[in-house]
Amino acid sequence: MLMRYLITRPQQSVHGRIHLPASKSISNRVLIISKLSYNPYPIENLSDSDDTQVLLKALQSNDLLFDTGAAGTAMRFLTAYLSTIYGEWRLTGSNRMKQRPIKILVDALNKLGGKIEYLEKEGFPPLKIYGSTLSGGEITLDGGVSSQYISALLMIAPVMENGLTLHLTGTVISRPYIKLTLRILEEFGILSEWNENTIRIRPQEYVPQRYQIEADWSAASYWYQIMSLSDNAEIELLHLFPQSFQGDAAVIHIFKKLGVKTILLHNGIRLQPAKVECEKFEYDFSDQPDLAQTLTVTCALKGIPFQIGGLQSLRIKETDRIAALKSELKKLGYMLEQPQDNVLAWNGIRCEPEKNPVIDTYEDHRMAMSFAPVALKCGSIIIEHPEVVSKSYPAFWNDLSEAGFNIDS
Repeated sequence: MLMRYLITRPQQSVHGRIHLPASKSISNRVLIISKLSYNPYPIENLSDSDDTQVLLKALQSNDLLFDTGAAGTAMRFLTAYLSTIYGEWRLTGSNRMKQRPIKILVDALNKLGGKIEYLEKEGFPPLKIYGSTLSGGEITLDGGVSSQYISALLMIAPVMENGLTLHLTGTVISRPYIKLTLRILEEFGILSEWNENTIRIRPQEYVPQRYQIEADWSAASYWYQIMSLSDNAEIELLHLFPQSFQGDAAVIHIFKKLGVKTILLHNGIRLQPAKVECEKFEYDFSDQPDLAQTLTVTCALKGIPFQIGGLQSLRIKETDRIAALKSELKKLGYMLEQPQDNVLAWNGIRCEPEKNPVIDTYEDHRMAMSFAPVALKCGSIIIEHPEVVSKSYPAFWNDLSEAGFNIDS
Protein backbone atom coordinates (compact mmCIF):
# COMPACT_ATOMS: atom_id res chain seq x y z
CA MET A 1 0.00 0.00 0.00
CA LEU A 2 1.39 3.40 -1.01
CA MET A 3 1.94 5.69 1.97
CA ARG A 4 2.31 9.46 1.74
CA TYR A 5 2.76 12.13 4.39
CA LEU A 6 1.71 15.74 4.00
CA ILE A 7 4.19 17.79 6.02
CA THR A 8 2.97 21.29 6.96
CA ARG A 9 5.14 23.90 8.62
CA PRO A 10 4.46 24.81 12.27
CA GLN A 11 1.84 27.50 12.85
CA GLN A 12 4.17 29.17 15.32
CA SER A 13 7.84 28.42 16.01
CA VAL A 14 9.79 25.19 15.76
CA HIS A 15 10.48 24.09 19.31
CA GLY A 16 12.19 20.81 20.05
CA ARG A 17 14.26 19.05 22.71
CA ILE A 18 15.27 16.06 20.66
CA HIS A 19 16.52 12.66 21.85
CA LEU A 20 18.43 11.64 18.74
CA PRO A 21 18.83 7.99 17.77
CA ALA A 22 22.05 6.19 18.63
CA SER A 23 24.75 6.22 15.99
CA LYS A 24 24.11 3.57 13.34
CA SER A 25 27.75 3.69 12.19
CA ILE A 26 29.11 3.01 15.69
CA SER A 27 26.42 0.43 16.50
CA ASN A 28 27.16 -1.66 13.42
CA ARG A 29 30.91 -1.65 14.04
CA VAL A 30 30.53 -2.51 17.72
CA LEU A 31 28.19 -5.41 16.89
CA ILE A 32 30.79 -7.05 14.63
CA ILE A 33 33.67 -6.36 17.02
CA SER A 34 31.69 -7.65 20.02
CA LYS A 35 31.08 -10.90 18.15
CA LEU A 36 34.75 -11.24 17.23
CA SER A 37 35.78 -10.55 20.84
CA TYR A 38 33.24 -13.00 22.33
CA ASN A 39 32.04 -10.04 24.35
CA PRO A 40 29.83 -11.13 27.31
CA TYR A 41 28.62 -7.59 28.00
CA PRO A 42 25.45 -6.11 26.49
CA ILE A 43 25.87 -3.11 24.19
CA GLU A 44 24.19 -0.08 25.76
CA ASN A 45 22.02 2.30 23.71
CA LEU A 46 22.23 0.20 20.55
CA SER A 47 20.62 1.86 17.51
CA ASP A 48 17.03 0.82 16.77
CA SER A 49 17.52 1.54 13.05
CA ASP A 50 16.61 -1.10 10.47
CA ASP A 51 20.24 -1.46 9.40
CA THR A 52 21.44 -2.23 12.92
CA GLN A 53 18.53 -4.51 13.76
CA VAL A 54 19.13 -6.52 10.56
CA LEU A 55 22.78 -6.98 11.52
CA LEU A 56 21.90 -7.85 15.13
CA LYS A 57 19.38 -10.47 14.00
CA ALA A 58 21.90 -12.03 11.61
CA LEU A 59 24.61 -12.24 14.26
CA GLN A 60 22.19 -13.87 16.70
CA SER A 61 20.91 -16.37 14.11
CA ASN A 62 21.98 -19.96 13.60
CA ASP A 63 20.72 -19.96 10.01
CA LEU A 64 22.96 -20.58 7.02
CA LEU A 65 21.08 -18.00 4.90
CA PHE A 66 21.17 -14.31 5.78
CA ASP A 67 18.97 -11.67 4.15
CA THR A 68 20.21 -8.12 4.77
CA GLY A 69 17.29 -6.49 2.95
CA ALA A 70 18.33 -2.94 2.00
CA ALA A 71 21.05 -2.69 4.66
CA GLY A 72 24.28 -2.00 2.79
CA THR A 73 26.44 -1.84 5.91
CA ALA A 74 25.14 -5.22 7.06
CA MET A 75 25.86 -6.75 3.63
CA ARG A 76 29.48 -5.53 3.58
CA PHE A 77 30.28 -6.23 7.23
CA LEU A 78 28.69 -9.70 7.18
CA THR A 79 30.54 -10.63 3.98
CA ALA A 80 33.83 -10.06 5.77
CA TYR A 81 32.75 -11.49 9.13
CA LEU A 82 31.28 -14.71 7.72
CA SER A 83 34.49 -15.27 5.76
CA THR A 84 36.21 -15.88 9.11
CA ILE A 85 33.54 -18.21 10.57
CA TYR A 86 33.73 -21.90 9.66
CA GLY A 87 30.73 -23.02 7.58
CA GLU A 88 28.99 -22.45 4.26
CA TRP A 89 26.90 -19.29 4.28
CA ARG A 90 24.55 -17.64 1.83
CA LEU A 91 24.10 -13.88 1.92
CA THR A 92 21.41 -12.03 -0.03
CA GLY A 93 19.40 -8.80 0.07
CA SER A 94 16.71 -6.70 -1.58
CA ASN A 95 16.47 -6.12 -5.33
CA ARG A 96 18.32 -2.83 -4.91
CA MET A 97 21.01 -4.61 -2.86
CA LYS A 98 21.51 -7.01 -5.76
CA GLN A 99 22.38 -3.95 -7.89
CA ARG A 100 24.97 -2.58 -5.45
CA PRO A 101 28.51 -3.73 -6.30
CA ILE A 102 30.53 -5.82 -3.87
CA LYS A 103 33.26 -7.18 -6.18
CA ILE A 104 36.03 -5.04 -4.65
CA LEU A 105 35.41 -6.49 -1.19
CA VAL A 106 34.95 -10.05 -2.46
CA ASP A 107 38.18 -9.89 -4.50
CA ALA A 108 40.07 -8.57 -1.47
CA LEU A 109 38.75 -11.32 0.81
CA ASN A 110 39.57 -14.02 -1.75
CA LYS A 111 43.13 -12.68 -2.03
CA LEU A 112 43.42 -12.86 1.76
CA GLY A 113 42.55 -16.57 1.81
CA GLY A 114 38.77 -16.49 1.65
CA LYS A 115 36.50 -18.33 -0.74
CA ILE A 116 33.41 -16.44 -1.94
CA GLU A 117 31.29 -17.16 -5.01
CA TYR A 118 28.53 -15.23 -6.76
CA LEU A 119 25.16 -16.96 -6.91
CA GLU A 120 23.68 -14.75 -9.63
CA LYS A 121 25.36 -11.76 -11.32
CA GLU A 122 29.14 -11.49 -11.25
CA GLY A 123 30.26 -8.77 -8.85
CA PHE A 124 26.95 -8.45 -7.00
CA PRO A 125 25.02 -10.20 -4.20
CA PRO A 126 23.77 -12.81 -3.47
CA LEU A 127 26.94 -14.59 -2.32
CA LYS A 128 28.01 -18.03 -1.18
CA ILE A 129 30.70 -17.74 1.48
CA TYR A 130 32.92 -20.63 2.61
CA GLY A 131 34.09 -19.46 6.03
CA SER A 132 37.52 -20.40 7.38
CA THR A 133 40.59 -18.91 9.01
CA LEU A 134 41.96 -16.29 6.61
CA SER A 135 45.70 -16.15 5.95
CA GLY A 136 45.67 -12.37 5.65
CA GLY A 137 48.68 -10.51 4.31
CA GLU A 138 49.14 -7.50 2.05
CA ILE A 139 46.65 -6.05 -0.44
CA THR A 140 46.07 -2.81 -2.32
CA LEU A 141 42.70 -1.06 -2.68
CA ASP A 142 41.55 2.11 -4.41
CA GLY A 143 41.06 4.70 -1.67
CA GLY A 144 38.07 6.07 -3.58
CA VAL A 145 35.90 3.02 -2.84
CA SER A 146 33.27 2.89 -0.12
CA SER A 147 34.84 3.12 3.33
CA GLN A 148 32.55 0.24 4.37
CA TYR A 149 34.72 -2.14 2.33
CA ILE A 150 37.79 -0.87 4.15
CA SER A 151 36.17 -0.97 7.60
CA ALA A 152 34.90 -4.50 6.96
CA LEU A 153 38.47 -5.68 6.28
CA LEU A 154 39.98 -3.78 9.21
CA MET A 155 37.58 -5.33 11.73
CA ILE A 156 38.54 -8.89 10.79
CA ALA A 157 42.26 -8.08 10.37
CA PRO A 158 43.23 -9.03 13.96
CA VAL A 159 41.87 -12.59 13.53
CA MET A 160 43.76 -13.23 10.26
CA GLU A 161 46.81 -15.48 10.62
CA ASN A 162 49.18 -12.79 9.29
CA GLY A 163 47.14 -9.73 10.09
CA LEU A 164 46.56 -7.17 7.36
CA THR A 165 48.62 -4.57 5.57
CA LEU A 166 46.28 -2.41 3.48
CA HIS A 167 47.68 0.01 0.89
CA LEU A 168 45.19 2.63 -0.28
CA THR A 169 45.84 4.27 -3.65
CA GLY A 170 44.60 7.58 -5.02
CA THR A 171 42.39 9.92 -3.01
CA VAL A 172 41.06 8.31 0.16
CA ILE A 173 37.40 9.27 0.70
CA SER A 174 35.37 8.99 3.91
CA ARG A 175 38.53 9.12 6.07
CA PRO A 176 36.53 9.88 9.24
CA TYR A 177 34.68 6.55 8.89
CA ILE A 178 38.00 4.68 8.65
CA LYS A 179 39.32 6.61 11.66
CA LEU A 180 36.12 5.76 13.53
CA THR A 181 36.68 2.06 12.87
CA LEU A 182 40.28 2.22 14.05
CA ARG A 183 39.24 4.15 17.17
CA ILE A 184 36.65 1.51 18.13
CA LEU A 185 39.20 -1.24 17.44
CA GLU A 186 41.56 0.54 19.85
CA GLU A 187 38.83 0.67 22.50
CA PHE A 188 38.60 -3.13 22.21
CA GLY A 189 42.37 -3.54 22.61
CA ILE A 190 43.49 -3.62 18.96
CA LEU A 191 46.53 -1.57 17.95
CA SER A 192 46.95 -0.28 14.41
CA GLU A 193 49.29 1.91 12.37
CA TRP A 194 48.20 4.35 9.66
CA ASN A 195 51.17 5.92 7.91
CA GLU A 196 50.37 7.96 4.80
CA ASN A 197 48.10 5.61 2.80
CA THR A 198 49.07 2.33 4.48
CA ILE A 199 47.19 0.76 7.40
CA ARG A 200 48.74 -2.16 9.30
CA ILE A 201 47.06 -4.37 11.89
CA ARG A 202 48.98 -7.37 13.25
CA PRO A 203 47.31 -10.53 14.60
CA GLN A 204 45.90 -9.73 18.04
CA GLU A 205 43.20 -10.75 20.48
CA TYR A 206 40.21 -8.53 21.05
CA VAL A 207 39.55 -7.49 24.66
CA PRO A 208 35.84 -7.59 25.60
CA GLN A 209 34.47 -4.25 26.82
CA ARG A 210 31.33 -2.61 28.14
CA TYR A 211 30.25 -0.11 25.48
CA GLN A 212 27.68 2.67 25.27
CA ILE A 213 26.73 4.02 21.83
CA GLU A 214 26.61 7.82 21.46
CA ALA A 215 23.94 9.79 19.61
CA ASP A 216 24.03 10.07 15.81
CA TRP A 217 25.49 13.19 14.18
CA SER A 218 24.03 12.21 10.81
CA ALA A 219 20.55 12.45 12.36
CA ALA A 220 21.48 15.79 13.91
CA SER A 221 22.08 17.24 10.43
CA TYR A 222 18.33 17.45 9.69
CA TRP A 223 17.80 19.61 12.77
CA TYR A 224 20.63 21.90 11.66
CA GLN A 225 18.81 22.10 8.33
CA ILE A 226 15.54 22.97 10.09
CA MET A 227 17.25 25.70 12.11
CA SER A 228 18.87 27.11 8.95
CA LEU A 229 15.53 27.23 7.10
CA SER A 230 13.47 28.52 10.06
CA ASP A 231 12.43 32.08 10.80
CA ASN A 232 11.90 31.20 14.44
CA ALA A 233 13.21 28.07 16.13
CA GLU A 234 14.48 26.73 19.45
CA ILE A 235 16.21 23.37 19.17
CA GLU A 236 18.21 21.30 21.65
CA LEU A 237 19.85 18.02 20.64
CA LEU A 238 20.65 15.71 23.53
CA HIS A 239 23.58 13.33 24.10
CA LEU A 240 25.77 14.62 21.29
CA PHE A 241 29.53 14.94 21.73
CA PRO A 242 31.20 17.67 19.62
CA GLN A 243 34.56 15.87 19.91
CA SER A 244 33.01 12.73 18.43
CA PHE A 245 34.93 10.61 15.92
CA GLN A 246 31.79 10.52 13.77
CA GLY A 247 32.65 12.32 10.53
CA ASP A 248 29.25 14.00 10.34
CA ALA A 249 30.03 16.03 13.47
CA ALA A 250 31.41 18.39 10.80
CA VAL A 251 27.85 19.78 10.55
CA ILE A 252 28.89 22.17 13.34
CA HIS A 253 31.32 23.94 11.02
CA ILE A 254 29.44 23.40 7.75
CA PHE A 255 26.17 24.90 8.96
CA LYS A 256 27.97 27.82 10.60
CA LYS A 257 28.35 29.08 7.03
CA LEU A 258 24.59 28.74 6.56
CA GLY A 259 23.48 30.61 9.63
CA VAL A 260 23.46 28.09 12.49
CA LYS A 261 25.43 28.59 15.70
CA THR A 262 26.15 25.65 18.01
CA ILE A 263 26.07 26.19 21.79
CA LEU A 264 27.56 23.44 23.97
CA LEU A 265 25.48 22.20 26.89
CA HIS A 266 26.40 19.72 29.61
CA ASN A 267 24.22 17.04 28.01
CA GLY A 268 24.18 18.01 24.33
CA ILE A 269 23.95 21.14 22.18
CA ARG A 270 21.62 24.04 21.47
CA LEU A 271 21.17 25.46 17.97
CA GLN A 272 20.77 29.19 17.47
CA PRO A 273 20.26 31.35 14.37
CA ALA A 274 23.26 33.34 13.17
CA LYS A 275 24.31 35.40 10.17
CA VAL A 276 24.84 33.49 6.92
CA GLU A 277 28.57 33.58 6.13
CA CYS A 278 28.65 32.70 2.43
CA GLU A 279 27.22 34.03 -0.83
CA LYS A 280 28.09 30.76 -2.59
CA PHE A 281 28.47 27.44 -0.81
CA GLU A 282 31.41 25.27 -1.87
CA TYR A 283 32.39 22.06 -0.14
CA ASP A 284 34.00 18.68 -0.79
CA PHE A 285 31.87 15.93 0.78
CA SER A 286 34.45 13.15 0.33
CA ASP A 287 34.61 12.77 4.12
CA GLN A 288 30.88 13.31 4.82
CA PRO A 289 28.93 11.89 1.84
CA ASP A 290 25.77 11.35 3.93
CA LEU A 291 25.45 15.13 4.43
CA ALA A 292 25.34 15.94 0.72
CA GLN A 293 21.56 15.68 0.30
CA THR A 294 20.87 17.80 3.39
CA LEU A 295 23.16 20.61 2.29
CA THR A 296 22.02 20.52 -1.33
CA VAL A 297 18.37 20.98 -0.36
CA THR A 298 19.22 23.59 2.28
CA CYS A 299 21.22 25.78 -0.09
CA ALA A 300 18.58 25.62 -2.83
CA LEU A 301 15.76 26.57 -0.45
CA LYS A 302 17.83 29.45 0.96
CA GLY A 303 18.63 30.68 -2.56
CA ILE A 304 22.38 30.18 -2.07
CA PRO A 305 24.23 29.03 -5.22
CA PHE A 306 26.51 26.07 -4.58
CA GLN A 307 29.07 23.72 -6.00
CA ILE A 308 29.70 20.53 -4.05
CA GLY A 309 32.13 17.74 -4.87
CA GLY A 310 33.36 14.44 -3.47
CA LEU A 311 30.12 12.70 -4.43
CA GLN A 312 31.63 9.56 -5.97
CA SER A 313 30.04 7.20 -3.43
CA LEU A 314 26.53 8.66 -3.84
CA ARG A 315 25.74 6.58 -6.93
CA ILE A 316 26.04 3.26 -5.05
CA LYS A 317 23.98 4.20 -1.99
CA GLU A 318 20.33 3.22 -1.43
CA THR A 319 19.71 4.93 -4.76
CA ASP A 320 21.71 7.04 -7.20
CA ARG A 321 21.52 10.07 -4.94
CA ILE A 322 22.90 12.49 -7.54
CA ALA A 323 20.16 11.64 -10.03
CA ALA A 324 17.54 11.66 -7.27
CA LEU A 325 18.51 15.14 -6.06
CA LYS A 326 18.39 16.57 -9.59
CA SER A 327 14.97 15.04 -10.22
CA GLU A 328 13.28 16.01 -6.96
CA LEU A 329 14.67 19.55 -6.73
CA LYS A 330 13.48 20.17 -10.30
CA LYS A 331 9.95 19.49 -9.02
CA LEU A 332 10.50 22.43 -6.64
CA GLY A 333 11.84 24.67 -9.42
CA TYR A 334 15.61 24.28 -9.01
CA MET A 335 17.71 23.28 -12.03
CA LEU A 336 20.84 21.51 -10.82
CA GLU A 337 23.85 20.94 -13.06
CA GLN A 338 26.69 18.42 -13.13
CA PRO A 339 29.84 20.27 -14.29
CA GLN A 340 31.85 17.13 -13.53
CA ASP A 341 31.00 13.51 -12.82
CA ASN A 342 31.19 13.72 -9.01
CA VAL A 343 30.10 17.35 -8.68
CA LEU A 344 26.67 18.96 -8.28
CA ALA A 345 26.06 22.69 -8.75
CA TRP A 346 23.28 25.23 -8.77
CA ASN A 347 23.83 28.68 -10.20
CA GLY A 348 20.46 30.13 -9.26
CA ILE A 349 18.64 28.90 -12.38
CA ARG A 350 14.94 28.29 -11.72
CA CYS A 351 12.16 26.59 -13.64
CA GLU A 352 8.40 26.50 -13.07
CA PRO A 353 7.79 24.36 -9.96
CA GLU A 354 5.08 21.72 -9.90
CA LYS A 355 1.84 22.90 -8.29
CA ASN A 356 1.61 20.05 -5.81
CA PRO A 357 5.00 18.35 -5.81
CA VAL A 358 5.31 14.84 -4.40
CA ILE A 359 8.83 13.90 -3.35
CA ASP A 360 9.83 10.39 -4.35
CA THR A 361 12.15 8.85 -1.75
CA TYR A 362 13.61 6.03 -3.92
CA GLU A 363 13.72 3.66 -0.90
CA ASP A 364 16.28 6.09 0.55
CA HIS A 365 15.86 7.32 4.12
CA ARG A 366 18.02 10.39 3.55
CA MET A 367 15.86 11.58 0.66
CA ALA A 368 12.81 11.60 2.95
CA MET A 369 14.54 13.38 5.82
CA SER A 370 16.40 15.98 3.77
CA PHE A 371 13.24 17.02 1.89
CA ALA A 372 10.82 17.12 4.84
CA PRO A 373 12.11 20.56 6.01
CA VAL A 374 11.10 21.97 2.60
CA ALA A 375 7.73 22.59 4.29
CA LEU A 376 9.31 25.50 6.18
CA LYS A 377 9.79 27.45 2.93
CA CYS A 378 6.96 26.08 0.78
CA GLY A 379 4.28 25.82 3.46
CA SER A 380 3.86 22.11 2.92
CA ILE A 381 5.36 19.17 1.06
CA ILE A 382 4.23 15.62 0.28
CA ILE A 383 6.72 12.83 0.99
CA GLU A 384 6.13 9.46 -0.66
CA HIS A 385 7.01 6.28 1.24
CA PRO A 386 7.89 8.14 4.45
CA GLU A 387 8.39 4.83 6.25
CA VAL A 388 11.90 4.58 4.76
CA VAL A 389 13.25 6.70 7.66
CA SER A 390 13.22 3.54 9.80
CA LYS A 391 16.51 2.63 8.12
CA SER A 392 18.38 5.07 10.36
CA TYR A 393 15.97 7.30 12.36
CA PRO A 394 12.69 5.49 13.15
CA ALA A 395 11.36 8.29 15.38
CA PHE A 396 11.98 11.07 12.84
CA TRP A 397 8.33 11.84 12.06
CA ASN A 398 7.37 11.71 15.74
CA ASP A 399 10.17 14.12 16.57
CA LEU A 400 9.07 16.49 13.77
CA SER A 401 5.52 16.41 15.10
CA GLU A 402 6.67 17.09 18.66
CA ALA A 403 8.66 20.07 17.34
CA GLY A 404 5.51 21.62 15.85
CA PHE A 405 5.23 20.28 12.30
CA ASN A 406 1.83 18.95 11.20
CA ILE A 407 2.00 15.49 9.65
CA ASP A 408 -1.02 13.95 7.94
CA SER A 409 -1.25 10.59 6.20
